[in-house]
Amino acid sequence: MTLPDAMRAIEIAEPGGPDMLVEVQRPVPMPCHDQIVIRLAYAGVNRPDVAQRLGNYAPPPNASDLPGLEGAGEIVAVGSGVTGWKPGDRVCALLPGGGYAEYVACHHLHALPVPKTMSLREAAALPETAFTVWSNMVMRGGLQAGEKFLVHGGSSGIGTMAIQVATALGARVWATAGTDEKCAACKDLGATPINYRDEDFVAVMREAGGADLILDMVGGDYIQKNLKSLDMDGRLVQIAFLQGPKAEINFAHLMTRRLTMTGSTLRPQSDAAKARIAAELRRHLWPLIEAGRVRILIDSEYDLAEAAEAHRRMESSVHIGKIVMRVAGD
Repeated sequence: MTLPDAMRAIEIAEPGGPDMLVEVQRPVPMPCHDQIVIRLAYAGVNRPDVAQRLGNYAPPPNASDLPGLEGAGEIVAVGSGVTGWKPGDRVCALLPGGGYAEYVACHHLHALPVPKTMSLREAAALPETAFTVWSNMVMRGGLQAGEKFLVHGGSSGIGTMAIQVATALGARVWATAGTDEKCAACKDLGATPINYRDEDFVAVMREAGGADLILDMVGGDYIQKNLKSLDMDGRLVQIAFLQGPKAEINFAHLMTRRLTMTGSTLRPQSDAAKARIAAELRRHLWPLIEAGRVRILIDSEYDLAEAAEAHRRMESSVHIGKIVMRVAGD
């Protein structure tokens, strides 16, 4: 398949606001060893993209400087060492960067087949969320059927995925959100909603006997509140810090109730670690998706040239579910 020399892409002119996202022409990437090149139909928009635009989330070594951590489309080239894929295959992929473009290169083991029940538009919004939720909630957090699970930011892309996966695994689920509309969305997905503007989630979880697992992206003073909300032998998994990474913690809660605190970030992990997560997703999560038990909620769609507007929508925090950008369409 003959590839063009140049492609449309969105780069960060300099750290700053959404207007720093500018459309440019870039060379089409060629596949290195173990890589595939995907002609993207859609790309997902995520909080880390905003952090990168602000200058707070640098790409890992050898990754594209372009934002964009997930997308879906058609494989157009494969490098040496690639197995299991060929040009023409429709895939969605976790990307180290470069998703805000017409073509992107990524490790072949970080790509997954587009689920039979999903369009490319939906599949583009799947990888970053699925990798993050499964690796932290299941592989790291060890969620089991019958356990009590609390996720903060329940109406976000991460939250909507976490609610559905936890429900499908047989857990009892609670989710915090800040408006009646967002709480209704959480309830529709299977969670007991907690409107944090009207209710104290610590009191709610204590009334329920305490959470076995909490997935948190808020940080700040939520960290101590989370510890108070856990049951004996409970686990707290931290994946982001929207309210800051520092907090004063009373470790007596951790010691007397044998609590576990852990966390992770996805982008800096090794290719091998991400490949292990992808294999877990294909084995365990993809069947749930194709059975209709887990789906992607799309909040809004923008053209690639409207990346700045997509970021404004993300930063407004009014969205429910995922924001996607149309690169070429289905």
